[in-house]
Amino acid sequence: MKFIKYLITGVFFGILLTKGEVISWYRIQEMFLFDSFHMYGVIGSAVVLGSIMIYFIKKRETKGINGTKITLKDKEPGVIRYLAGGTIFGLGWALTGACPGPIYILIGNGFSVFIMVLLSAFLGAFVYGLVRKRLPH
Repeated sequence: MKFIKYLITGVFFGILLTKGEVISWYRIQEMFLFDSFHMYGVIGSAVVLGSIMIYFIKKRETKGINGTKITLKDKEPGVIRYLAGGTIFGLGWALTGACPGPIYILIGNGFSVFIMVLLSAFLGAFVYGLVRKRLPH
């Protein structure tokens, strides 16, 4: 019962993304074909909102659920890892029609084929964990 507010927030967020057609494969296809601004507007507004939230987290020394101060470490500069990771992420997104967050929403909406996508995402994260030390970072 401790985390019920987060479950309710997640359900509300899932309904919001469903109604906003953010989980629609057709909207994602339109984005990758540069036929519509819809997804770029959603992603752009998320980037702007995320930047504002990170600014306030850093400025106000916000505390987490357990009461400890949230600390955000700066990323090390690098080009190859971001290009490689972004390319792999983008290919997976284009092939499946879903980025990681909406996979759960699609399963909740009854698209059971996305269970395989979710399992594949877990497998990919597991394999990355195994080979991470051997990759150029």
